[in-house]
Amino acid sequence: MRGQGLGEGGIRTPRRPLRGLTSALSVLVTAALLVLAGPTVTGVQAASSLCGGHKARTLRFETGRTVLYKNNGYVCAVTYAKRAGARRTMSASVQARGNRAVVDKGRYTRHAGPVTVHAGHRCVRVKGSVGTKSVHTGWILC
Repeated sequence: MRGQGLGEGGIRTPRRPLRGLTSALSVLVTAALLVLAGPTVTGVQAASSLCGGHKARTLRFETGRTVLYKNNGYVCAVTYAKRAGARRTMSASVQARGNRAVVDKGRYTRHAGPVTVHAGHRCVRVKGSVGTKSVHTGWILC
């Protein structure tokens, strides 16, 4: 009966999993993954990872900037606040000629978007805003 948790004299002894070993192994695996992951992502890398492709244009305005990226016929836009902080109304919008605009509008602390459209070889129109200030273009990237 010893295999069922009973000790000498029929007294039940609790089974104890290897908690110490398990938590130590968990910490070791986490540390190894952090080392293997490499350096942390910088602000520039984080910004470019929101949209794939190459930066096509930056549209600056008083309270922020809207950045456009192109990749294999797709155009992506993200609007960044000049100063991150309290939530405020922000928007990012991109429209391929002949289609409806794709818009992300809400109360954010850092950025609105990304919004992506398939433009192919068509022109796009872009809008971005942070608070009451905004930027907009005519048909660009034709």
